[in-house]
Amino acid sequence: MAAQKINEALEHIAKAEKYLKTGFLKWKPDYDSAATEYGKAAVAFKNAKQFDQAREACLREAEAHENNKAYLFIACCSFCPRSCLEWEMQRLPEAVQLIEKASMMYLENGTPDTAAIALERAGKLIENVSPEKAVQLYQQAASVFENEERLRQALEMLGKASRLLVRGRRLDEAALSLQKEKSIYKEIENYPTCYKKTIAQVLVHLHRNDYVAAERCVRESYSIPGFNGSEDCAALEQLLEGYDQQDQDQVSEVCNSPLFKYMDNDYAKLGLTLVVPGGGIKKKSPNATQDKARGPAAVGSHGDEEEDEYSGGLC
Repeated sequence: MAAQKINEALEHIAKAEKYLKTGFLKWKPDYDSAATEYGKAAVAFKNAKQFDQAREACLREAEAHENNKAYLFIACCSFCPRSCLEWEMQRLPEAVQLIEKASMMYLENGTPDTAAIALERAGKLIENVSPEKAVQLYQQAASVFENEERLRQALEMLGKASRLLVRGRRLDEAALSLQKEKSIYKEIENYPTCYKKTIAQVLVHLHRNDYVAAERCVRESYSIPGFNGSEDCAALEQLLEGYDQQDQDQVSEVCNSPLFKYMDNDYAKLGLTLVVPGGGIKKKSPNATQDKARGPAAVGSHGDEEEDEYSGGLC
């Protein structure tokens, strides 16, 4: 079966090359027909699992379309190698590069939605191999969707980017990405999701050891309708109080609550691994300090204190 498909592909290649030849009665190559034959050859090679040859046929098809000034078809052909190269992990960067090229062509020819979808697919393709590149691709797709005012699709791409940034401990970038998400959710008046993004922001800031930014994040969220008085707000205030007082028990209690545990997995992990500074030693409140000062060891005059201090002798 494979040999049959390979022979079929080679026949299409031969036909394509014949269409490209010129002569005394044929001054101009027939790029359109050649492109069609190269496309058929690519499919036959792919069915025979000859992916390198399929990729080459796709690129020659794209070249023929380019000579014919059929730019939209060039993008389609450049995108084709993804399906061939995804079988070979070592070739993924090359596949992604071709898809990026295709997306640019889609943009130039007035099909931004297709460009964004191509970028998203490229991100999925390389996510496990190069998360950094995947983040870039998702952010590019988000920008295209946002420019087309397709905000829900833009948010989906930004969400993927934010989670990958958190997973890769790129927390400064994650904080900015989450803020972008939150702003768009506020714009489309999806306020409950704004609350969840605020929780994610606070966890990211605390893992960055930036209590001031976490506190400011909550304070600024009071302007979001319904946030003040919500269970999300109450939980965050309790979390910040515990963190500020170096009370690990209080922080852990909040982070183990269903409100935090059932967030997206990457953010839930931030909560479960959050450790307060100072080793989780709870600060003594002013009242506790005063009570201790009034205890038996401090009763009496200054002289009594000295006598008590040395009552057991210098040794």
